[in-house]
Amino acid sequence: MTRYGMAIDLERCVGCQACATACKIANNLPKNITYNTVYTKTSTDPDDFGTAVVHGAVANDNAFGEFPNCVLEFLPVQCQHCENPPCLRVCPTGATKKRDDGIVYVDSSLCIGCRSCMMACPYDNVRSMNEGEPEYYLDVVVGEADAPIHEAGTVEKCTFCHNLIDRGEVPACMQLCMGRARYWGDLDDPESEVSKAIEGRNYYKLRESIGTGPNVFYLTK
Repeated sequence: MTRYGMAIDLERCVGCQACATACKIANNLPKNITYNTVYTKTSTDPDDFGTAVVHGAVANDNAFGEFPNCVLEFLPVQCQHCENPPCLRVCPTGATKKRDDGIVYVDSSLCIGCRSCMMACPYDNVRSMNEGEPEYYLDVVVGEADAPIHEAGTVEKCTFCHNLIDRGEVPACMQLCMGRARYWGDLDDPESEVSKAIEGRNYYKLRESIGTGPNVFYLTK
């Protein structure tokens, strides 16, 4: 059985925001909805996301540390598509679903906007709430023809671009990555791109100690 996952090489990520931009366009995301956020690290703690570039405004994009030993590191974060997703357990309507291949998604037709999944998720800001009727930066629809539907009063999140995956493509965030920092594939297939990227590398998973079993690997030195 296929078990999809992604590896992100933090040694190759340059914080260019191309992954976030590609995600925004491919999924025709409204102004206030973000699936993929690139954080600028403010400490060496893997679980400290740092500060983020959100909606085009730079909150903080500085190195941390003490001169001359300063460090500038970036951390792209989206839904971790957990083996044991807490969002799935708390959803009262079954709107949060997990496919047999491990991809976690939200069925907007069942979502009542209760935010239970947002409160249960330990990964900051990976889910967004459509507070009202979606507003867009452009007057025309962009992205994939089968991009997710955006409805008022519903929660959204990264889908691992399962619409692209189902037709043999890769997630949109990988397509414009200038550093080629992302790897995708079946974690149970030793010949897949993601398995080969992880093999022999040091890596960590975000907040793995709480038992979620995230399927996004962060490759380090």
